[in-house]
Amino acid sequence: MLMIRTIVRPEKVYDVMQGLLDAGFPAVTKISVVGRGKQRGLRVGDVVYDEIPKEMLFVVVPDNDKDFVIRAIMENAKSGPEGKFGDGKIFISGVEEVYTISTGEKETDPMLASAKEA
Repeated sequence: MLMIRTIVRPEKVYDVMQGLLDAGFPAVTKISVVGRGKQRGLRVGDVVYDEIPKEMLFVVVPDNDKDFVIRAIMENAKSGPEGKFGDGKIFISGVEEVYTISTGEKETDPMLASAKEA
């Protein structure tokens, strides 16, 4: 299993979440964050804003769905056909174990939990 964390513009978060839902990945955690990337913030006149508002989304998926989920995020997070600085980043990391708190059950595949609830 993999955890895919993505940082996107606030105005693109609905599109990304809808794209993930349409792709069959309804389970998403969203956190409002601030930060800066390579652009080193935003300068307006003499004022520099180095904490730009963004949204961070977390999705846990089976290894073989990684490319599919990345494509869904990219297609929905990009600003226009060419994209722009500040469109965001995607981070991939391994997930060793997953437990459902209500049942105490160890999950071997995050999609199993969805199938049991349906």
